[in-house]
Amino acid sequence: MLALSKDENPTIFQKTLGLNDFYFAGNGSDYPLGNIQMVGKSQAQMYRGEKPGQTKLAPEWTLERVAKHAVDFWLSTEDLPMPENRVTVDGDGKLTLSYTATNDKPKKELNEQLKSMLHKLHMEQDHLFHRFAYMKNEIPVAGVAHQAGTCRMGADPATSALNAECRAHELDNLYVVDTSVFPSIGAVNPALTAMANALRVGDHLFERMGTSAAAATAA
Repeated sequence: MLALSKDENPTIFQKTLGLNDFYFAGNGSDYPLGNIQMVGKSQAQMYRGEKPGQTKLAPEWTLERVAKHAVDFWLSTEDLPMPENRVTVDGDGKLTLSYTATNDKPKKELNEQLKSMLHKLHMEQDHLFHRFAYMKNEIPVAGVAHQAGTCRMGADPATSALNAECRAHELDNLYVVDTSVFPSIGAVNPALTAMANALRVGDHLFERMGTSAAAATAA
């Protein structure tokens, strides 16, 4: 998202702030909306490259002026898991992607939430666009940045590959601790969650190995 400030925005390192006030239900919503954060500062030439057909006739100075007043946001909502959303492969090796979005409504409402706060940020309240100089810039399914899932943890072997400790249901000595274990991808970058879960599983393994060693010694 791109907003136009009344004042120029000389920021160079803009991606330094984020808020999770709307990450969970509440604040006027019965369900989670997602995360709002800053994104890298846009430049005039980026508008040209993103949508060359729509900016072809725009004088360079107009794009530069937009860039000087631009404040860029990144909005993320959780894409909930659905059994129908999957990648399948047939006997000939052909891959088929089946996908239906589950977050269209939260995405729209999170956008409205951001718009409602702009006047407090000294911006033009009506000047919030889907990267308006780009005309629209939503990441498509092909634009994968943080891969998660495919080896999810859960209580039921019929619907999960791993148990709650990230151990394979069928194998006693196989553990998985990367982002493939996530039941769903949240609305924030997953790295810290992956690290925290790895530490949790590490503690479980340490305790388990210690118990096994003690039992072997006693025997």
